Amino acid sequence: MNALFADEPLVLDDPYISRMSGAEFFDFCQQHRKWRIERNAQQEILIMAPTFSLTGKRNARLITQLGMWWNQHPEAGEIFDSNAGFTLPNGAVRSPDASWVPAAQWNALRPEQQEKFAAVCPPFVAELRSKTDSLKVLLAKMEEYRENGTALGWLLSCDDETAYVFRAGQADYETVTGFDQELSGEDVLPGFRLDLRKLR
Repeated sequence: MNALFADEPLVLDDPYISRMSGAEFFDFCQQHRKWRIERNAQQEILIMAPTFSLTGKRNARLITQLGMWWNQHPEAGEIFDSNAGFTLPNGAVRSPDASWVPAAQWNALRPEQQEKFAAVCPPFVAELRSKTDSLKVLLAKMEEYRENGTALGWLLSCDDETAYVFRAGQADYETVTGFDQELSGEDVLPGFRLDLRKLR
């Protein structure tokens, strides 16, 4: 099986990669725009499989619902899709499937910072799990978000209709089973409710 379609991403690690600066990593991503690329806190480059059509459909519906909320609260901040990369405080560069950054945090960045992998950990993130994604890897990724400043994170495993809810200040996550319900944006995204039925 091609490594790009295994349960875990392909990891590129050699002395040059581990010493790659932020600017060099940005250039690397620009040179390989067809790849889905992240970098972990150990400075290893992670190459992931392209999003499958079903996952892409679900991601579009997730972003659509978040966008409808944003239309009612544009002054609150900015929303981002899976193409946006963020540099977390631990040095990792991650691209959540959906995220939100408050206006104060986003506007504090210089334009040239906004144009690259902004040094900010979104207070809200959501990740969609496809059948080929390792649950262990994604749960660790969600914990990384929380440790770096995310206040509310959702890992949405659509095929088995399970949502894992991560909250700041909590040692564990909440497991929500069944998609005949909604998830609340709580006090992070006031008024936002995600209709899980639309992610089937």
